[in-house]
Amino acid sequence: MTPLLTRPLSSKSTARRAVVASLLALTGVASLSACGKTISIGDSSAPAASSPASASPSATTSTSGQGGGNSALQVVDSTAKDAGLTGTGGTVVGAVVQEAPPKWVQLSAVTSTSLSSPHLININQAALYRFDKDTASPSQSNCNDDCAVKWPPVTIEEGGNVYLAGVNPKEVGAIRRQDGQVQITVGGWPVYRFSGDSKPGDLNGQGVGGTWFAVGPTGDKATS
Repeated sequence: MTPLLTRPLSSKSTARRAVVASLLALTGVASLSACGKTISIGDSSAPAASSPASASPSATTSTSGQGGGNSALQVVDSTAKDAGLTGTGGTVVGAVVQEAPPKWVQLSAVTSTSLSSPHLININQAALYRFDKDTASPSQSNCNDDCAVKWPPVTIEEGGNVYLAGVNPKEVGAIRRQDGQVQITVGGWPVYRFSGDSKPGDLNGQGVGGTWFAVGPTGDKATS
């Protein structure tokens, strides 16, 4: 094997390498920024604002004047498992009451034999839904009180992370509900669980009242 020849670097060579290293570092930052985004929590009467993922979460505050502090959410274009997380983040199943908002939420797009298009599930593999009486522009929930007991909103702790699988980060937003909690939106549509679903694969909320439907990865209705 031919021995590796070395020689001292000139000042010009050192400078060139420093520039190259800086460019590589900047490229790495740009790549990371492309993997998600930071979103602020909008009022239920206004769409949520968004900013690049490289923005400081502490610099983005709720527009509703509630909550205060670090109310920005990080939307991450990878799964919770890829981030080294296990468990559910605090998400509950079925009719169990969500006592405290989850620290993180995962939205995954899946296919089902009973639906003709992909639909979303959470980390517990519970189907997620949208409500025709809500609005997407501006994003607003019209399911409160008893409605929200039957159809629990997909909430998250302020400053939490939303992990994704098969969902474009650009589609994800957040609103502040009437009770002050933060609800995830997809394609502008507020997202819910159904208390009548108790196990993976359940779609008991599909078509209820002609207004509730499984939600697709862009906020569209997943129909049968």
